[in-house]
Amino acid sequence: MSLKNLTNQTIALAGIAQACALVHQLATTGQTDTDAMTASIGSVLKIDADSVTDVYGNLNGIQFGLQELNQQLAGKLLNSPEQARYAAQLVYLQKQLSKRADMLQPIQIGIARAQAQAEQFGVLHPNVLANLADIYHNTISTLQPRIMVVGDQQYLSNQSTVNKIRALLLAGIRASMLWRQCGGSRWKLLVFRGKLQEETRFLLSQAQP
Repeated sequence: MSLKNLTNQTIALAGIAQACALVHQLATTGQTDTDAMTASIGSVLKIDADSVTDVYGNLNGIQFGLQELNQQLAGKLLNSPEQARYAAQLVYLQKQLSKRADMLQPIQIGIARAQAQAEQFGVLHPNVLANLADIYHNTISTLQPRIMVVGDQQYLSNQSTVNKIRALLLAGIRASMLWRQCGGSRWKLLVFRGKLQEETRFLLSQAQP
């Protein structure tokens, strides 16, 4: 079955929105939604998922991102331009990364190591987050333009918070890769904005317990 359909594109976009929103929360408050973070970090470790939905466990795993995406598509997140900037930069950086075979191999090796750690300690264990953060820092953060996270310095100077942010940016790269694999593009986002919002609202209705 082809990945290139509206549902998969919407889930991938929600994955980007979720990662960016979690980064913004951590940078500005030092706290974040644990369930959403677990699903986003887990998406990095699910390389051979059976479906796009399965990358996040289920629709509930991406519910926070769907809510964020719904607000963005409705133009209601003007108070958080940082999230839109993070999203645009992640999509751009993923395209750059896809051309860098020299970076893809160390990323794959690092993720395999993180998978083993997560099986032993859990997805949000500090060792797993530190490993994923190192992957991001040593590869993607060397590409231009670097993503400059805006927030409160008391949180951005905390190494544990920095590790979480970098791991989530890696999750954003993963979601951006899904977006392209599912046929997503800037053109589709502009032309099919209404249809994407309809699908977002439908998926939200399915995700509700």
